[in-house]
Amino acid sequence: MKKEKVVLAYSGGLDTSVILKWLENTYQYEVIAVCVDVGQEEDFAAVKEKALSTGAIKAYVVDVKEEFITDYIYPTLKAGAVYEDDYLLGTSFARPLIAKKLVEIAEKEGAIAIAHGATGKGNDQVRFEASIKALNPYIKLIAPWRIWDLKSREDCIDYALKNNIPIPVTKKDIYSRDSNIWHISHEGGNLENPWNEHETSIYKMSVAPEDAPDTPAYVEIGFEAGIPVALDGVKYTPVDLITKLNQLGGAHGVGIIDIVENRLVGMKSRGVYETPGGTLLFEAHKSLEKLALDRATTSFKKGISEKYAQLVYDGLWFTPLKEALDQFVDSTQQYVTGVVKMKLYKGTCTAVASTSPYSLYNEEFVTFGEDDVYNQKDAEGFINLFALPMTIRSLMKFDKENKDKTNKQVI
Repeated sequence: MKKEKVVLAYSGGLDTSVILKWLENTYQYEVIAVCVDVGQEEDFAAVKEKALSTGAIKAYVVDVKEEFITDYIYPTLKAGAVYEDDYLLGTSFARPLIAKKLVEIAEKEGAIAIAHGATGKGNDQVRFEASIKALNPYIKLIAPWRIWDLKSREDCIDYALKNNIPIPVTKKDIYSRDSNIWHISHEGGNLENPWNEHETSIYKMSVAPEDAPDTPAYVEIGFEAGIPVALDGVKYTPVDLITKLNQLGGAHGVGIIDIVENRLVGMKSRGVYETPGGTLLFEAHKSLEKLALDRATTSFKKGISEKYAQLVYDGLWFTPLKEALDQFVDSTQQYVTGVVKMKLYKGTCTAVASTSPYSLYNEEFVTFGEDDVYNQKDAEGFINLFALPMTIRSLMKFDKENKDKTNKQVI
C-alpha cells in the first residue's frame, strides 16, 4: 500500500526532529519537512540535510523574509499593535505566514495532514491550527505534544538519543527559543520562576544595556504612508532596513523586555524578548503619528490598536474583522509620511525630532509670541459652550441648596 504523506513544520531543533521520527515510527507516514525562513539565523542547508537524514522523504526551505516584513510586520506596525503594552508580537504574526506556506506545500504534495511542534500549553497551537483551518479546512492536523507519551523536553532528549537523532540542546541548556528577523524569544529553564532575574548571557541579538556604549547614537528613520523606507536619508529594501536597525538597536541594548503575559489558553507565562529594530520602528512610527493624526483619530485608533494586537496574538489573522481593521488602519496612514530622529542610549530609544509634509503642527498658531492667526478672545466663547453642561449642573445644585435653606428657615 502507498503510504500517506504528512507535512511537518520543521526547524531542525529538538522538538521537530523528534516529531519527524515519531511520525514515521508511530504512523508510518511519509514525512515532508518544511522549514520556513522568516529570518532566523540557521544553516538552512544543514537543516535540510538533517531532515532528510532523520527520515524525511523530501525537505523544503522556503525564504519568505520579505513577504513576512511587507505583509505581516508592516501592517501590524501601522496598526500600532502591542500586546498588553509590551509585546511586539514577534512570534505571533510569523505563525499565520508559516501556516500559509505549509498549506501551499501540503496541497502541492497531496499530503493528508500537517503536523507541528507547538505544545498543548501554548499559543502557537491555536495560531497554526486556526490559520490552517481558515486556509484549507480539509487538511488533518497533528499535534504530537497533545497525544504522545513524551511529557517534557528531557523526554524528547532521551527519545532523540535512543533514535540517533543529533540534537542542539542539552539538559543544562534547555531554553525554548523562537527567532526571526523581527525578534528572538526565550522561555523555559530558570525563567519559569518569575522571582529569578534573567541572565544577560541569554541574549542573542543585543548587548546588555549596562554594557552598551557610553555615547548615544542617532538614526533618522524615513516613513512613507506609515511604512519605513529609509535610514539617514538612504532607501533600503525591507530586509536590509530591519537588519540594519537590529544591528544598531542591538548594539545599544534597545528592545529587551522581561514580561509575564496572559496566554490565550488561560495561563500566564514568563519570557524574555529581544526586538531591537522593531522597538525603534514602533517608537518612531508613534512619534510621527503625533504630528500627522488629529486628536479624534488618534484616540479612536488606540482602541483599534489594542483589538488588532489581540487578534494577532490569538492567531486570528485570516478573519473578516482583521481585514476590516486593516482598511481602517490604511486610511489613517495615508499622511503618516516624514522623518523621525531617534536617540539610542543604554537600552533606551527616544524620538528627539520629527518632520512631516503633512504635519498638523502649526508654529504660527501655538507660538507664545505675537501672532496674526489666532484671536485669543475667541477662547472665551468656546469655554462657555464647552463648560455649559457643568455650568447648568452647578446652577441647579446651587438653586436646590438655596431653596432647601429657605424652606428650613420658614419652618
